[in-house]
Amino acid sequence: MTKSAPFDRVGMERVCGFVNGKGGVLKTTLTANVGGLLAASGWRVLLIDMDPQGNLGLDLGYRHGPNDDDGKNLAQSLMFESPLVPLKGVRENLDVVPGGEQLDQAAAGLVAMGSKNGDQAKLALAKAISKLATDYDAIFIDCPPGNEPLQVAALGAAAFVIVPTKTDKGGREGLLGVAKRLDTVLDVNPDLDLLGVVVTATTSSATNVQRVAREAIAEAFGTHDVLFNGTVRYAEATAQAAREKGVLVHELEQQVKDGPKWYEVLNGKAEGVANQPRSAGNVAEDLHQITQELVSRLLKAEERNAS
Repeated sequence: MTKSAPFDRVGMERVCGFVNGKGGVLKTTLTANVGGLLAASGWRVLLIDMDPQGNLGLDLGYRHGPNDDDGKNLAQSLMFESPLVPLKGVRENLDVVPGGEQLDQAAAGLVAMGSKNGDQAKLALAKAISKLATDYDAIFIDCPPGNEPLQVAALGAAAFVIVPTKTDKGGREGLLGVAKRLDTVLDVNPDLDLLGVVVTATTSSATNVQRVAREAIAEAFGTHDVLFNGTVRYAEATAQAAREKGVLVHELEQQVKDGPKWYEVLNGKAEGVANQPRSAGNVAEDLHQITQELVSRLLKAEERNAS
């Protein structure tokens, strides 16, 4: 196989991939909501949806709309080095490169490319991102759980990896899959680093379950430092309402706060609003904490790398 020259990653120091070998661990939820919170705080953020399911568009409300290309632009960038053209202004300071079914074709193309030049396939997304990375303060990649060529391309582009995992054994097994994928790209991305593991889809009362899971993860990595202090609880009503409305959790929380009070509805002074879950505030709080910790970890990593 042909070897590529060392890849210039200047400007790509805050490209982060959310990845796990298992589905349903809130990768897309974290990508969308952490990105949205940072954008709301003033960061210029780009989200890249590498998943053929395109669920990031459901969380942000553009899926199947007139500007959703179902992953066509991203697929062409991966296969033919066409320029990435983000969907601008999905939120203030937040742009998105949509995913979707077109990425299935790109995955097949990356396999064919890799048979001729392995480095080229691994660096396909990195090359596309490098041309616009300096336009953003952070770039987050929502990685597919089981599509190896797309996942490898995502890891080939990332400076850091964040691994969401459930507390069950299946979620933790997904961590092993991530480790294997990391090994496959270290030849082209030797400085790729693990930013941390986020325990997700749990409940605030499951303290013993969380403790056991955290101990198992810490033992696997040889340190507790790998674990984010915060967790993201799963509230089905909030998850369903946010995705149906195409809003982020902090936006849903604000809608709940701005909605009519129960006594106003009871007295006939206001109409009730359906599908406004009270759990939105709790989940929003969790996501705020994860966002703050992610920024803290990023800044500390940058300080270490600069010294």
